[in-house]
Amino acid sequence: MNQLSIRSAVAADSKQVLHFIKELAAYEKAEHEVHATELTIEETIFSKDSHVNALICEQGGKPVGIAIYFYNYSTWLAKPGLYLEDLYVSPEHRGKGAGKLLLKKMAQIALEKGCGRFEWSCLDWNTPSRDFYQSIGAKSQDEWVGYRMSGQTLIDFAEQN
Repeated sequence: MNQLSIRSAVAADSKQVLHFIKELAAYEKAEHEVHATELTIEETIFSKDSHVNALICEQGGKPVGIAIYFYNYSTWLAKPGLYLEDLYVSPEHRGKGAGKLLLKKMAQIALEKGCGRFEWSCLDWNTPSRDFYQSIGAKSQDEWVGYRMSGQTLIDFAEQN
């Protein structure tokens, strides 16, 4: 069996990154919400001043999963935090350790960078992922309610007098 490995994604991986994003969106039944293109992935994740990072998990040199993350900040801890935007492993490679390896690598990065937290969100209906996260010791933050402003609502609010 080929060993799993993790590497930092590079601009040449933009097509593969987009592929995983689209697979994740299909899994979440939200394909219509993906506006990313190869070019926008390259310009946003891999630009010189990007604050976004991506890891690719490979098995025998073949990409099987991805993690996209960025840093935030905790005012109470006065420390940065690592926020996982997306974790995705292709269905045929699930249950073989790729997701756990990606999370472990990000936890190591969080510690190396002095982060006080490593956080992410998971859809409430995604029981397999929620069970997996709990199995590795992650705790859900049920007391918090997420809010989002996007699209026309964001534009309208920003332009309000």
